[in-house]
Amino acid sequence: MIRGLYLITGAEPDDEELLRRVRSALRGGVRIVQYRDKQRPAPARAVLAERLCALCREAGALFLINDRPELALATGADGVHLGQADMPLDQARDILGPDRLIGISTRTPAQAREAQQRGADYIGLGSMFPTASKEDAVHVGVQTLREVRAAVDLPIVAIGGITPANAGEVIDAGADAVAVISAVMNDPDPDLAARELVLQFNRRLPWPRGRVLTIAGSDSGGGAGIQADLKTITLLGSFAMSALTALTAQNTLGVRGIHAVPVGFVRDQIEAVLEDIGTDTVKTGMLFSAEIVAEVAAHLARHGLLAVVDPVMIAKGGAPLLENEAVAAVCEKLLPRTYLVTPNIPEAEAMCGQPVREAKEMEQAARHLQQLGARNVLIKGGHLAGEALDLLLAGNEVHVLSSPRIETPHTHGTGCTYAAAIAAFLAQGIPLVAAVKEAKDFINAAIAAAVPLGRGHGPVNHFAAVRARGGPFPKTL
Repeated sequence: MIRGLYLITGAEPDDEELLRRVRSALRGGVRIVQYRDKQRPAPARAVLAERLCALCREAGALFLINDRPELALATGADGVHLGQADMPLDQARDILGPDRLIGISTRTPAQAREAQQRGADYIGLGSMFPTASKEDAVHVGVQTLREVRAAVDLPIVAIGGITPANAGEVIDAGADAVAVISAVMNDPDPDLAARELVLQFNRRLPWPRGRVLTIAGSDSGGGAGIQADLKTITLLGSFAMSALTALTAQNTLGVRGIHAVPVGFVRDQIEAVLEDIGTDTVKTGMLFSAEIVAEVAAHLARHGLLAVVDPVMIAKGGAPLLENEAVAAVCEKLLPRTYLVTPNIPEAEAMCGQPVREAKEMEQAARHLQQLGARNVLIKGGHLAGEALDLLLAGNEVHVLSSPRIETPHTHGTGCTYAAAIAAFLAQGIPLVAAVKEAKDFINAAIAAAVPLGRGHGPVNHFAAVRARGGPFPKTL
């Protein structure tokens, strides 16, 4: 079935590098691979096509050939994709027979209707947005996609200029699949780039929408840690799972004791979830030891998981929650597999080894953490004076999120809740920048509604924050 993330191979001249990138992208969730090659001689194309086909078979993905039905037939591909100027569909059908797929590129509702009448199995439509991948691409826009969706019953593959920031728009307009080239093939981490796009298709799932695995410590007082994560993820409409890393005896006055979970049992919990239920995103909190950090990092790398990492180091009352040697492990092992890291100011200072006192230094710290391997960085400025200023470095784009400061001592669980909300929104198919903005609105509402439970730093109010939003569902959907 033509559905999900559709990868078109680029012009990578080295066979092994192309295969490595495609293998990585398949691990990230690519469901269809189209082999497009206008450079290699015919014998080399055939050998590479067979190897790509084997990768797709192993991953349970479809494999298509661009333009050449004879090559598709010879290499065991699932079908062929034709352009408007390529071989007529009837001729391709005579070569391939009735059981293989044939897709046709289109730009208008009329072309789409003609393709359906002539027996196409799916259509490509684009370019959705301006793109540098194909110089002669015509920008047809999302409105044309809506018109084509109304005109034909065939699966539609939207292509052209699609990124994680706009993929949801074409999916909402009726695309069954989105096709990308450079957005995945040119990315240093094709698996993570693919997974980021794959999540966009969760926008169509029933509620609870998206699965989130939180790997963190337990807070017996219920305000932070696993307890805050599970409340947040569930109240926001996703399915929450957990792996405990440590048990804490704590309340609003502070932490009385910490009991680390054996690293082998942390591994057992993670594997039990992933082998059966699976997850769309991972949120990490208190990891406590270097051994647990390394174990979590290994799982992220092995499974290509998209992780929101809250590098919890110090409890609200001042108790250390991360061993000293674990800080180095976070920087060296976990950050290179992190989709988004969400440190507060003291945590950013500890990881960067430099003071952070203003917005300019927040950006410098964010770029430093990105150099250490984090794909995106959110530095929370709640410890600075003035407005509650957060800085998001999304790729190379800086977004400053500010809100009025809420004067209250009852902020226990703020960091856990913020990161868990982001992980939930990402799992629901909301792109990063919008997910962070949604989560900031949510945590602001939770702080504003905090009640003075206990005699110390009371917890934020997750339930009231959801009611203030009008329900569990994100405003962008």
